[in-house]
Amino acid sequence: MTIYKPKYSVPNLLDLVAEGEGLRIEFKRLIHSAPKIARSITAFANTSGGVILIGVDDDRRIVGIQSEKEALQVIDEAMRFHIEPKPRIEVHFEEFKRRMVLLVDIPESPERPHFHIEPFIRSDSGKHGVERRVFIRDGSHNRAASEDRIELMLSSREPVRVSFTDRERRLLDWLNRHDDRITAEEFADSAGIPMKEARRILVSLVRSGALRLDTANGGNSYTLAHR
Repeated sequence: MTIYKPKYSVPNLLDLVAEGEGLRIEFKRLIHSAPKIARSITAFANTSGGVILIGVDDDRRIVGIQSEKEALQVIDEAMRFHIEPKPRIEVHFEEFKRRMVLLVDIPESPERPHFHIEPFIRSDSGKHGVERRVFIRDGSHNRAASEDRIELMLSSREPVRVSFTDRERRLLDWLNRHDDRITAEEFADSAGIPMKEARRILVSLVRSGALRLDTANGGNSYTLAHR
């Protein structure tokens, strides 16, 4: 659902521009592609929330937008056709030296993961298909989320359920003795269980506070939360 509000509650335009691009702020000189802006909206909703400033260049120059109506149409198309489920956003304009900037505020969503939807044509058959991907914010960039991260998002919708059986206790003891980390693939192989079950157990331990998911350098491994 898209919500248009006349007032804005976060820091003003100049403060946001001065802060620069990062985990919670993104600049766009203009928007003309609904799928591209949808990618940024889903990334912010799936991470810590943030603000997209449309009409601001990468070098922090406020250049403004040419058409307010066109910008809103692109945002509306992105929300209607390229994001599932639709996150709640707030949109409003601010003027600086007769230049209009569109601010899109995306809160961290309790309904994540939000999927980015993009139609495509298969090169081998010419048939139409739909690509569904989950994006997250990584510093000042958007990147595709790993299966582990997606599973953690899905799990957060449900109450925490952890069973500390011998299998879980052996895993925690092994990590403690070896001061090491383990991937879902390694855990599934060592425990002799399906990957889906291994990932579910590891995610449950993350939510319980026993483990943490480390995604540094593009990897996905689990390590003890407290060392």
